[in-house]
Amino acid sequence: MQKIFLLLLLPVITDFAANAQSADVKAIQKILDDQTYFWNKGDLDNFVNGYWNNDSVMFIGSSGVVYGYQNTLQRYKKTYSDSSKMGKLRFQILQVNRLSAEFYFVVGKWMLSRTIGDISGHFSLLFRKINGQWKIIADHSS
Repeated sequence: MQKIFLLLLLPVITDFAANAQSADVKAIQKILDDQTYFWNKGDLDNFVNGYWNNDSVMFIGSSGVVYGYQNTLQRYKKTYSDSSKMGKLRFQILQVNRLSAEFYFVVGKWMLSRTIGDISGHFSLLFRKINGQWKIIADHSS
């Protein structure tokens, strides 16, 4: 009887887990969509809202490692100081991997269409669920 009950319960548990994962992936995709929107408006202050507002957030780029939310924002403002440097952003998501209920790992490609010359590269993001919200805690972009 217990085996039958477990067999009947398994699809319910599997469906629940899949729906939770789907909601998480949608929330993460929304963060990336919002980042694209704010970047393309030239609004770096709101672009970084996807990052964890903490001194431990880490950004790794061609200039090395930057720690902290404010330092990450300042790095973006220094590197992309005007609209010709910012251009128009697009993301292409290559992988979204659930590591646990608390962590996701995302790999993708970024593209900037600019009048001064297009550039592109790849990124890997570590998302963590903090106080019920997904936030980028580590970004490696090259």
